[in-house]
Amino acid sequence: MRTVSGPTDHVVVVGAGLAGLSAAIHLAGRGRKVTVLERDPGPGGRMGRLNLHGYRVDTGPTVLTMPDILDSVFAAVGECTKDRLDIRPVTPVYHATYADGRTLEVHSDEDAMAQAISEFSGPGQVAGYRRLRGWLTRLYRAESERFIAANFDSPLSLLNPSLARLAALGAFRRWDRQVAKFISDPDLRRVFTFQSLYAGVAPTRALAAYAVIAYMDTISGVYSPAGGMHAVPEALAAAAARAGVDFRYQTTVTNAVRIGDRVTEVHTQHEERIPCDSLVLTVERHRTYELLGQRSHRPFGVRAAPSAVVLHLGCERGGPPVAQHRLLFGSAWHTAFREIGKGQVMSDPSLLLTCPTVGDPELAPPGRDLLYLLAPVPNLQRGRNDWPGFREEYAARILDIAQHRIGSRWRDLEVLRVVTPAEWAAQDMFAGSPFALAHTLTQTGPFRPPNMLRGIDNVVLAGGSTVPGVGIPPVLISGRLAADRVTGPWRASNAGTSTHVASSGPGVL
Repeated sequence: MRTVSGPTDHVVVVGAGLAGLSAAIHLAGRGRKVTVLERDPGPGGRMGRLNLHGYRVDTGPTVLTMPDILDSVFAAVGECTKDRLDIRPVTPVYHATYADGRTLEVHSDEDAMAQAISEFSGPGQVAGYRRLRGWLTRLYRAESERFIAANFDSPLSLLNPSLARLAALGAFRRWDRQVAKFISDPDLRRVFTFQSLYAGVAPTRALAAYAVIAYMDTISGVYSPAGGMHAVPEALAAAAARAGVDFRYQTTVTNAVRIGDRVTEVHTQHEERIPCDSLVLTVERHRTYELLGQRSHRPFGVRAAPSAVVLHLGCERGGPPVAQHRLLFGSAWHTAFREIGKGQVMSDPSLLLTCPTVGDPELAPPGRDLLYLLAPVPNLQRGRNDWPGFREEYAARILDIAQHRIGSRWRDLEVLRVVTPAEWAAQDMFAGSPFALAHTLTQTGPFRPPNMLRGIDNVVLAGGSTVPGVGIPPVLISGRLAADRVTGPWRASNAGTSTHVASSGPGVL
């Protein structure tokens, strides 16, 4: 495995999002002096926080899976997640509502889910579900260490026994088709394939390898941190600071100075010159190349994932019972994906509705609930929508659809904030997508943009645009992979602490 050459005593990490925090913690745990430079006033990056009219609004992912990955990050500096975060399981993990009014509660517990499936689709689907559960578990185990949580130097890195196991499991076939081998009910299949949206590809086109995302929520489970999702980066930053990491907020890196094949220092908007032995960049991919004065050597361009419109809402508490995470499926399932591919908004969208105050009522003012409504839409690469002029109309449309599907209207509704691809682009996100690069075949594993660049020996990348990919678990893993590039692979025997890593929105937004 290629690693940084020369000294690595002082590492500068640019960005205090999840990837940067993970990298900083792992590097500090391995004895490096670490300085983190972040343009915002605090940690979090895309997993930020806004205080709006008394509501504590998370601006990024709303679904937390695989907390054992957080365990491995905290353990890198001798800490425990439970000492920093109060993470509680969400039950059911989702409440699915279909266009015809039927509902299905999705459970990570096998027997509870079997009972729900029997009532929804009939007992004939239960045996298939149990076989699907076994397949997803085997797929996850085959991918976790050698595919998801691994650095690749070239496609030849895949030529190992793990590749044969993945092929035998059907990982390189289509996700929807593989799930259909176990479950014939197309409505039931949706709860095990909708996660492909997080990978930026329709279920009928996504590789079955990404069905591990369905393992993460429908088997491993969904969790909710007290204090909201932003509590996660806050806790990671606190652990990093205790381990000696130096954080400098409201500090934007404007230039990286190269001498030959090494970056020797970075400059900030404050006219500081900060020397470094190694540099970890977690900024957007196009900004990386701009800072380094480098261009991509990929023979073809990159494809962004679809984007999303997000509504942050407040309403009076005390209406109909609300699950923390609700899937509101439209009837035109396959048509909707084709529309996004053509650059059109879905005429019959499927929506994700989250009510974080189910898990923590203190995220909203007394007597109020906080809601988060997400609709997938085309990114700015494909779509030509005039979002500044269209945002209010589209927000009203999806709000009406959501209320129709849940069968009631929220009382005393406040629209706190509407976020469209235009707003994501204003935050410097490629093609106006918060989901970074789509997980197409040419952007998967060793074919994804790598985390080391040709011609520069001491710069490593981390975040959703490099390996292993998008979502909270992969981005945390990307920080550990970046640390491995700096120090070489690290094991518990090196430091006396566990660095076991498991793998993963979305995370999802």
